[in-house]
Amino acid sequence: MRQNRLSELRLMAVHAHPDDESSKGAAATARYADEGARVMVVTLTGGERGDILNPAMDLPEVHGRMTEIRRDEMAKAAEILGVEHHWLGFVDSGLPEGDPLPPLPDGCFAVVPLEEPTESLVRIIRKFRPHVLTTYDENGGYPHPDHIRCHQVSVAAYEAAGDYLLFPDAGEPWNVQKLYYNHGFLRKRMQLIQDEFAKHGEVGPFEKWLKHWESDHDIFEKRVTTRIECAKYFAQRDDALHRQIPHNRAVLTAFDEPADVGEDVVGERVARMVQGRIPLRVLAFQ
Repeated sequence: MRQNRLSELRLMAVHAHPDDESSKGAAATARYADEGARVMVVTLTGGERGDILNPAMDLPEVHGRMTEIRRDEMAKAAEILGVEHHWLGFVDSGLPEGDPLPPLPDGCFAVVPLEEPTESLVRIIRKFRPHVLTTYDENGGYPHPDHIRCHQVSVAAYEAAGDYLLFPDAGEPWNVQKLYYNHGFLRKRMQLIQDEFAKHGEVGPFEKWLKHWESDHDIFEKRVTTRIECAKYFAQRDDALHRQIPHNRAVLTAFDEPADVGEDVVGERVARMVQGRIPLRVLAFQ
């Protein structure tokens, strides 16, 4: 039994909220699952404070059942992507707005002591024993407090999982071989998508972003170490995303691309390998 577990390839994707797994790296995880690897998505919070931007869903009965709705959506998305799933169980912090920003809610994920979610994630890592772990960069991909905290927790757990002195009651130590950061918000990719929308006489989703972003200044592009071809899995990604966020139409605009954009323009998923215990030339599971 132990030999069989060690002979298979395992990938763990750590995300802050339900729907993140469908909008960040979904096609790549679907590809690896389809090719026979075990893939587990770990969702750190329940997404309880997600915004309802679809007027059709902005109803009292929806607000009162947000946790149940998000769990149901997550189960459907995991089934579509072909991945296993685990809830870590912390409470969504919400995205604070205002000037100055209001304090984060008591007891939410972004304010609990770092050790608490780290130990919980270490326990899952030691049980699942992934060879590769993916998460967000130090900016969270974008500066949502839960995404930044997700980065902190993921890196801490990556380091701690193999140390027998840390969290000794959380299972047998396991060294994850490689840690990657997802990099989806590259300027070149945004510009290509924006240009394709323009060809179809439509306004793309990144106009405001690109307006204030110099074309020759993309620090994220320079960080990319790994490119994964996954265009054939875009349909799965889109299906999971549409199932996951019927209450949040705004997120879909960045993915509702003209029909020929996906494969021809942005058919790769890019990532940055930040730590590894095997040579850098060994890409992903190859």
